Amino acid sequence: MVTSLQLEKSNDTRQQIIDVAKTIILGKGFSAVGLNEILTAAAVPKGSFYHYFTSKEAFGNALLSDYFDDYTTKLTKDLQQPSLLPAERLRAYFANWLETQSSDTTQDKCLVVKLSAEVTDLSESMRSTLQLGTQKIVRLLQECVQEVLDLNATISDESAETIALELYYMWLGATLMTKVQHTRDALECAMRATEKRLNLQITPMVSH
Repeated sequence: MVTSLQLEKSNDTRQQIIDVAKTIILGKGFSAVGLNEILTAAAVPKGSFYHYFTSKEAFGNALLSDYFDDYTTKLTKDLQQPSLLPAERLRAYFANWLETQSSDTTQDKCLVVKLSAEVTDLSESMRSTLQLGTQKIVRLLQECVQEVLDLNATISDESAETIALELYYMWLGATLMTKVQHTRDALECAMRATEKRLNLQITPMVSH
């Protein structure tokens, strides 16, 4: 019989593997990283991986699910702050996106951008996990956009869903181009377009 303490230790080790792997994979990608590298970095015995994950694909799904759980939990909190107007919440969210995705800090990078082109051709289950996770993000953005429209219906006659999808796709594309160009230009362009789209009073960013 498995005790609660044994279960807690097992869960801790599983989470440790995921946390360590996230930083490594954000830097190198999914296919290029071997299990031995992850387990060595996590200080976990090499033979114990399959105790926690049935395959590398299952591990990839667990990694993505964990990422989306953390991301959407934080996003929910950020986009529902009662002390800020809906437009201010969106402004803060996208300003943070610009800063984190144009910085040199690997652990803050977007796992969706890093893995989408790679794993969707390798694994249908990982593609599905990515799809479900991004849909959750868009729904949260949609709710906040709807609040903006409710306060100012003259901004657009399009649905909140359409606008949220447009914004999310634009920012994903801008993040990808930031990786290609090694400049903040694409993200700053996305910020200006967002400001215009929703009439947000966002302070212009200065290029570095």
